[in-house]
Formats: sequence, C-alpha cells, structure tokens
Amino acid sequence: MNKHDIYEHLAEVYLDASPSQKNKKKIRTQLLKNFFLLGIAGLFIITFLVVISTSKQKPFHLTEIALVITPEAHKMNFHFDPAKKEVFTLTLNNLDLSKYKSLGFSLKKINFRDKIAIKVEFTTPFKEKSEIYLSDIPYRWKDYKISLAEFQKISDWSEMQTLAFVVEEWNTKEKKGVVYIDNVRFLK
Repeated sequence: MNKHDIYEHLAEVYLDASPSQKNKKKIRTQLLKNFFLLGIAGLFIITFLVVISTSKQKPFHLTEIALVITPEAHKMNFHFDPAKKEVFTLTLNNLDLSKYKSLGFSLKKINFRDKIAIKVEFTTPFKEKSEIYLSDIPYRWKDYKISLAEFQKISDWSEMQTLAFVVEEWNTKEKKGVVYIDNVRFLK
C-alpha cells in the first residue's frame, strides 16, 4: 500500500470524504439531472402527441367532399338609386347536383351598422325557382352550410341552371354597401 491508498482509506473510514467518493457523488448528481431533464422533455413530447391525436378538428379532405364553384371572394356592390336589387349569378350549365346534399359558402358585409338579408336562389332549365333568405349577415366572415332539401320548390336536381345571391332594397338598412361572397361549393 502506498501513502495515497492509506490516506483514502483513513478518509473513507473517519470522514467519509475521500476524493473518489466526491467524484462518484458528482457523477450521480449529474446523472439525476440528466434523467430529470429527459423526463421533462419526454413529458412535453407525450403531451404534444396526445393533443394532436385527440384534436377534434379533422383535416379538410376527411370531413367534406366539395365541388368548389368560386374559389375567390366576389365583391357585391349595391347602390339602390334607382336599382331595387343587386344580383350575383353563377351559371351552373346544367350541373347535376343530385349527388350533393348541401350548399356551402362564406359571407360578410363591410358596413358594421347595416342590417342585410340575402336571398339565395336556385333556378332549373324548366324555370323552377326556389329561394331562402339569410338575415343578419355578419361583419366578419361566416361560413354557411344549407341543406339542398331546404329549397323545396326544386323537384329535380339533375340539371341546374343558376345559383344567385340577391341583395334587395327592402332587405337592407342602408341604400349603399358591399357584401363579399366566397368559397361557394356543393358538399356531398
């Protein structure tokens, strides 16, 4: 035995403070810190994966199948002097809508104080017309989904001629204004 070994033996027996013990404690402390940090990182990753996997919002392609008619917003200016209504008409070219269940679109108005109602109207080549009214168009974008069954006067959806959005003078508070229509689509 040399002096160093004797010193360590005495320090271990009497003081429990040998240099090798201090190194072992430092290594243990560092290992505990590393495991703690890995545990926290793992907890964040697991939480993130659980939140993503249980999210109620599904990707667009899994929730609806749509035939998009207008991918860009259309600006409808109305000025009721002397006109009495403003119409935005989409020609459907005898489109077969018999396999679709609803009409979807987004609307918003520009003037916050204006109260606007819009008429949504379908026409067939046989001059069948059916319309519904949407009241209180919002100031911010709102997505609408209307069942085609609500258009009760249409008996055959296999050949559709037009889809029109109409702002009429008696359905607005102001005589001038702007309504935006966007993302017009038919949903299965």
